[in-house]
Amino acid sequence: MLIPTSFAFGSHVIDDMDAFAQYLDITQISSEKYVLTVDDKTYDIHYGYHGSFEVNLEKTQEYPKLSFMEIIPEKKSIQITMESVPLTSIFWLRLPLDVISAEGAQYKLTIDGVDTQYDLIKYPDNYALGMMLPKDAKNVEIIGTYVVPEFGMLPIMILGIILAGTIYLARKSSFGSRLELIK
Repeated sequence: MLIPTSFAFGSHVIDDMDAFAQYLDITQISSEKYVLTVDDKTYDIHYGYHGSFEVNLEKTQEYPKLSFMEIIPEKKSIQITMESVPLTSIFWLRLPLDVISAEGAQYKLTIDGVDTQYDLIKYPDNYALGMMLPKDAKNVEIIGTYVVPEFGMLPIMILGIILAGTIYLARKSSFGSRLELIK
């Protein structure tokens, strides 16, 4: 019995050397990809629609079109804006664990503000989340318990500057000089 893994190891490929390889997941080959940029780091979000794995030379169904995707740190969510949804369709996407995750894999999904059920499949480094996308849907929001950046570098730097300024002003002010007398 063979167990598929995400890495392959071969010691016989190159003489006297070990070689590692990673196979491409079928979604990386056949799906569409949205490149999400957060704090100068990019993440590939693979997505697709009903039939996107099928080869159909006589394409009779028009698929939805994704317009925009963004992280909303305050809500710990990913907001997806659809350009068009001509027919009710199955919509799925692969969510990297370092982009969004939920405690106990309990995401909340809303489509145009309405709570919606979803299917979820766990992979080693991401979740595949599938849903029914109603005709003319515009906004999809996936809410978790963590999104990148949970607490970015800018707030930490601002907090450090404020703390350093407060200490400096306390030492230079008359209040700060009175503190030395208390010692």
